[in-house]
Amino acid sequence: MDDGWFGNKYPRIQDNSSLGDWVVDTNKLPNGIQGLCDEAKKNGIKFGIWIEPEMTNTTSELYEQHPEYVLRASNRDLNLNGARGGTQLVLDMANPKVQDLVFQVVDTLLAKYPEIAYIKWDSNSAIINHGSQYLTADNQSHHFIDYHKGFAKTLDRIRAKYTDVVIQDCASGGGRANWGYLPWFDEFWVSDNTDALQRVYMQWGTSHFFPAVAMASHISNAPNHQTFRTVPLKYRTDVAMSGRLGMEIQPKIMSDEEKDQTRKAIAQYKEVRPVVQQGDLYRLLSPYDKKGAASLMYVSPDKDEAVYFWWKTETFVNQQLPRVPMAGLDPDKVYVVTELNRIDNEPLSYEGKEFTGRFLMANGLEMPLDHNVDYHKRNDWASRVLRLQAK
Repeated sequence: MDDGWFGNKYPRIQDNSSLGDWVVDTNKLPNGIQGLCDEAKKNGIKFGIWIEPEMTNTTSELYEQHPEYVLRASNRDLNLNGARGGTQLVLDMANPKVQDLVFQVVDTLLAKYPEIAYIKWDSNSAIINHGSQYLTADNQSHHFIDYHKGFAKTLDRIRAKYTDVVIQDCASGGGRANWGYLPWFDEFWVSDNTDALQRVYMQWGTSHFFPAVAMASHISNAPNHQTFRTVPLKYRTDVAMSGRLGMEIQPKIMSDEEKDQTRKAIAQYKEVRPVVQQGDLYRLLSPYDKKGAASLMYVSPDKDEAVYFWWKTETFVNQQLPRVPMAGLDPDKVYVVTELNRIDNEPLSYEGKEFTGRFLMANGLEMPLDHNVDYHKRNDWASRVLRLQAK
């Protein structure tokens, strides 16, 4: 359940009110959060919820009752210039009362609704008002340090009580893609830009520092909401599968064929998830080399299984792209090749065939520059995901 489910005196209608008032808006959810949990269970899925507990709005019951809880210099006017919705403020996590408040937001939800399996913890405002109303004048210079210490203390409390809830770290996109937060968060949101072509580049860079298991990578709608580029579902899926696959797509706008394609992709991803999320990453062809394609692969520690990704990044008539040798395999093992997310009318020529690791690392496999689909389904995009399993 995304933003907007809360607010009593001030219902969350736009992004300019209600943060801090974490009570259900029963006009929107007449059956409350429990109703959503029950529906999720009925449909065989887990339930997750969006919260932004470090924030409030000037239009909120919390701010009306406790204006001293927000970050601001005591001798300066409140600055709302550039604040989200013109009203959003950051709570002072250096203040123990605020720490208790933030803990209670999470604790109340998870204690009342133990079915909640996932939290998207958002942070959509930079610190515009510098200073703490809690700290003494002598300690103002390091209020950022005290903010972080209070934040860490609160997260420690949450994780001590709720070890199994998956929590995503999001900050107006990827503002908190930070090693320091990974002890408390299971994954982070790389960026609000989910355009698959840009994600090839973005996730290539991100994966230099972070493992795939922490890199949320979602299939989203087309046209993309930021770039307005229309990327086929196959390509979007193949990019998302190279990270922590998620779905951020509206089923109501999907065709039956797309729904079937997505069901199969999710099932196949679950089969290779241990390799992608826990395997060793090998970079094969960087998109930044501008050779028309990008490629990488994950290999299990025992080298018994690998997942190879290849994406075409541009299209020109009579284009020639390099064959990409693989890496990280056992040269003496024999691997069976299976394509995942196949949309072609006919399988690839090497589907189900066997190759030694030595051959694959010396030669690679030829990637067709388009897909063998019916004429009215053709487009200029191409991507491949290959699963390699040792005999």
